[in-house]
Amino acid sequence: MSRNLLSEETSPYLLQHKDNPVHWRPWGIAALEEADRLNRPLLLSVGYAACHWCHVMAHESFENDAIAGLMNELFVNVKVDREERPDIDTIYQAALQMMGEHGGWPLTMFLTPKGEPFWGGTYFPPVARWGKPGFSEVLRRVAQAYHQQKDSIAKNVAALTEGLGKLGAVQPGNGMTMATLNEGATMALRLVDPIRGGTAGAPKFPQPVFFRLLWRAWRRTRAPMFREAVTLTLNELSRGGIYDHIVGGFARYSTDDRWLVPHFEKMLYDNALLIELLSEAWLESGSVLYAARVRESVAWALDEMRVDGGAGDGTFGFASALDADSEGVEGKYYVWTAAEVETVLGDAAVAFMRAYDVSPHGNWEGHSILNLTGHPHVEAVIGDPALAESRALLAEARAHRVRPARDDKVLADWNGLMISALVTAATTFDEQGWLDAARAAFRFVVTRLGDGDRLHHVWRAGVARHPGTLDDYANMARAALALHAATGEDVYLTQARAWVATANRHHADPAQPGWFLSADDTIDVLVRTKPINDNAVPAGNGTMVEVLARLWLLTGEATYRDQAEAAAKLFSGDNPQYLLSIPGLLTAAELLQRAIQVVVVGEDDDAAVRALMTAVRHSPSAPLVVLSRHGPDVALPASHPAAGKTLVDGRPAAYVCVGQTCSPPLQDAEALRQALSRA
Repeated sequence: MSRNLLSEETSPYLLQHKDNPVHWRPWGIAALEEADRLNRPLLLSVGYAACHWCHVMAHESFENDAIAGLMNELFVNVKVDREERPDIDTIYQAALQMMGEHGGWPLTMFLTPKGEPFWGGTYFPPVARWGKPGFSEVLRRVAQAYHQQKDSIAKNVAALTEGLGKLGAVQPGNGMTMATLNEGATMALRLVDPIRGGTAGAPKFPQPVFFRLLWRAWRRTRAPMFREAVTLTLNELSRGGIYDHIVGGFARYSTDDRWLVPHFEKMLYDNALLIELLSEAWLESGSVLYAARVRESVAWALDEMRVDGGAGDGTFGFASALDADSEGVEGKYYVWTAAEVETVLGDAAVAFMRAYDVSPHGNWEGHSILNLTGHPHVEAVIGDPALAESRALLAEARAHRVRPARDDKVLADWNGLMISALVTAATTFDEQGWLDAARAAFRFVVTRLGDGDRLHHVWRAGVARHPGTLDDYANMARAALALHAATGEDVYLTQARAWVATANRHHADPAQPGWFLSADDTIDVLVRTKPINDNAVPAGNGTMVEVLARLWLLTGEATYRDQAEAAAKLFSGDNPQYLLSIPGLLTAAELLQRAIQVVVVGEDDDAAVRALMTAVRHSPSAPLVVLSRHGPDVALPASHPAAGKTLVDGRPAAYVCVGQTCSPPLQDAEALRQALSRA
């Protein structure tokens, strides 16, 4: 079939390529069968809608008739949206790394008709430059090698396939102890840039899962070096050009080592994870800067990332990303010239430009990226009504520019991250509207992406597609438990249990602990991977350990604990350096070992109950707390440390339990806060 088939897809990234002269196919059995019938290798191109270098390669090569003609003549060409099919992307990124190359996007891989990789790279220029061969030359050489050097190709395939086969098998470690957690945090600390925060060098990524590990180490050990590493990073992130000072939200990463020049795309997952970490750090620091960034970023997400389902039921999901480019220019939407600022602000421009580093010559390619880096009085800037008015005027002016494209597909796993973040921020800052938004987004995922006991991975334009991954079930179960703690409604606990049961039924490895990313009935993957290393988002296996730990503490069912402990031990490894790659699992292991259980007994509408619940939610210990409220007539399981605990003199009471030991009844909010601090 000699035409481009991507017009039949729903992914914004795939639809960006529907008019290419390349005869693209979506990933699937049909593409593999076509390659086998034509005796051609597959050219697999993986990217995503907000990827700048994906756009570059598309314009240079995929829109070039001569290059497209070569691709169509020599290969069966397959396009994959890495956000739609993270399981496919994971496999072939791993294959590229086995070849000794750095992964990334666009990913360009060459496969046999069975989907076996034999060579690849990332971005290729149309003609040779920067030490890279031209793409036309690559195409000819790969096709020639495939047909004329079959022995070499077979050796490559065998070696890579053997390596990929090991992605689902893990060598058990010795288990997690508090010493293991401290060792991992101490090694992580050595990677932190002591001047600018983040990890040393450029580019700089926010890495909120990594810095959450260090924050928990501070809470656990009270060693100031951990706290300082996190606050330095959050301060610099929140002041730098990586942050959108006009309407909120963080860009994906900074291209320099100062957090000034971002790669301007905004991803849902980064902002969700940073909202949660900033909220957690605010509980102890009380930072005006952190509170402002949380409020602004939540407002941005609810304004610019909201995707309505069109059913009029009040539910909505969150879009995946905003592009870095507009009008074909990276960052054009976000940067300013001094003349533009003066035109919009008039007499107020001088004060604004002094505060936000705007100058006639600019700080980046003749333009100015707004930032507060090095400003001595950031809190004064945030609280200045005149500067707030200037930001609002600039936001209004910017809204008339050509906006970056929005990838409006709704992903179950990333929405789970944002729902959890909204719940955390809502309970931290007492914002009922944010909690209502989290509930609405949760209902959207259940109703639009749910299919019986299963989840689809993606929804767009009224259509749910692709099998749910482990990350979908793990992140949505975590979100359900966050909503259960915030609302006390058992429907969320029931849903979390159901999703864990589905993950165990379709993703659990029958041979050893842990879960595969792909379900057992996903038929178009070469291998089933079992990822544990955290990347930009936490790995599903680590999140599952946290979810199981919370379910055990809430229900008293030992099977949850046993499964969590077995997985934590399996993934603990025996190489200390490996700990740096699993901060999510380390954080989950701490919850498993030293969670604080707080049981509040009383009716939900009792003012004393509300005061006790608020005391828990505002405690710096809140992230390690598993909170539940029960009416006086509800009996806890006999295995629960608070079994039998009830009202005292007819009044509500709270019980703080660590392990199997619980505090005396606490009926005063301040006494409860102090007990949590001691715990």
